[in-house]
Amino acid sequence: MKKKILIIVSNTNVIGPNNRRTGNFLPEVAHPYAEFDKADYQIDFASLSGDTPYLDALNLADDPDNLKFLTGKGWADMQKAKKLADVDVSAYDAVFVPGGLAPMVDMPEAPLLKKVIAETYERNAVVGAVCHGPVSLLNVKLRDGSYIVKGKNIASFTTAEEDNYARKDVPFDLQTALTKQGAIFHAAAPWSANSIADGNLVTGQNPASAKGVGEKMVAILESKV
Repeated sequence: MKKKILIIVSNTNVIGPNNRRTGNFLPEVAHPYAEFDKADYQIDFASLSGDTPYLDALNLADDPDNLKFLTGKGWADMQKAKKLADVDVSAYDAVFVPGGLAPMVDMPEAPLLKKVIAETYERNAVVGAVCHGPVSLLNVKLRDGSYIVKGKNIASFTTAEEDNYARKDVPFDLQTALTKQGAIFHAAAPWSANSIADGNLVTGQNPASAKGVGEKMVAILESKV
């Protein structure tokens, strides 16, 4: 039976006091998607509101995986993303949250998203996120009342990267917030590939890390009977 992956995307298209245009960062969706597709998984999309999601970084469309995503089934399916509230997430073997600045707007709280991530993790399914996507892990509490990131090896977009990218636009610093909730944070050199698996939790630092997150999620899923 095919493994099933649910990619949960943001519905935001602007961020910050200057209304910076944003969305889900193309390679952070397309590169993991390519890994899931290569493994012949069923890949579905959900968004928080059910409205058509936005893509950022379309200038990177010449990358082979990005181009394949845009011109193939990926982007067509993403535009028809279901509302998360209408999805039976328990039917999926993994959930994945890509980054872009967009999740920093609608995913820090989002009660249903937090519930879905906690339940997915606690039933031993795989949870993955990359770049700003790990904001989806923020404020997720497990049954014992602890934060999901407490004591976990985690990577996300770093303070150093944000300082040179969108410091004036983001509502808070993601590395600091994850660390405050007990994450053991791993920061590699800015913009270098850095993905980490800690049990069934897989995170990555930036766009260069998206492929690695996809690969690690597939490796975990393939190891499960």
